[in-house]
Amino acid sequence: MTNNIIIGCGEVGSRLAQQLCERGESVQGVVRSAASVARLAAAEIPSIQHDLLTDDAPAPALITTGTQLFHFAPPLESGVIDLHTQNLLQLFTRTGQPQRIVYISTTGVYGDCQGAWIDETHPVQPQADRSRRRWDAEQRLQQWRETTGGEVVILRVAGIYDPQRLPLARLQQSIPLVRAEEAPYTNRIHVDDLVTVCLAAMERGVNGAVYNVCDGHPSTMTDYFLAVADAAGLPHPPLLPLSEAMEQLSAGMRSYMAESRRLSNRKLREELGVEFRYPDLAAGLRKISVG
Repeated sequence: MTNNIIIGCGEVGSRLAQQLCERGESVQGVVRSAASVARLAAAEIPSIQHDLLTDDAPAPALITTGTQLFHFAPPLESGVIDLHTQNLLQLFTRTGQPQRIVYISTTGVYGDCQGAWIDETHPVQPQADRSRRRWDAEQRLQQWRETTGGEVVILRVAGIYDPQRLPLARLQQSIPLVRAEEAPYTNRIHVDDLVTVCLAAMERGVNGAVYNVCDGHPSTMTDYFLAVADAAGLPHPPLLPLSEAMEQLSAGMRSYMAESRRLSNRKLREELGVEFRYPDLAAGLRKISVG
């Protein structure tokens, strides 16, 4: 039986682990803290505690030789190098080389596309450091593939939404938004569909391939917020011209506002044969209790 290891077994990893367990497959979640070990134990998910940043020696139970490894550990919040991926690849020299890695990256590696429709052939031009860290990880993993003969599938994931990832607090505070006609395009994927994609990528993804993971129905950021407000029964916040709204946004939100792109998921659908449970935002919000 092939062992599945999930590095960074948080929300997405836990949902994935539960599906693997239900299928009768072997799975281990790798997490940093004792609290996360307890969280996974409560969900009856086997786990190993290991911090890629600070632990010099791997836990004896961490054996990655020939495994199917899902790399979900996010980079640190500063710099342009992903130390977690760098250290993980070094760890393999002691724990063994996995058979295949599925890595969650970000569509942010494309940078600002000025609202154009793009696919996986579009040049990578990360603008924000958070995206540069993901691009660094992608390059390291592809180099590992070429050096060791192991297999890698890269998932460039759009904004993930679910009941815990909706901007309800912002809407409840009636924080202004940019007028829709000036707002950037954004892309998204429901967390349950992301788990489905991760499984398909491990089973059927082309070695070395990159896939855009999104529902294929982008909208402006403002339209997204307004759709969530309607689903939650909340009033629409004020809508302001871009120049005026930018003065009231956090630095993080301003960086997101600086990028606009519409992503095709054709390659994902055709090569992986994935059918979404939530093919667009309206379907996803109908299934979510946000009131």
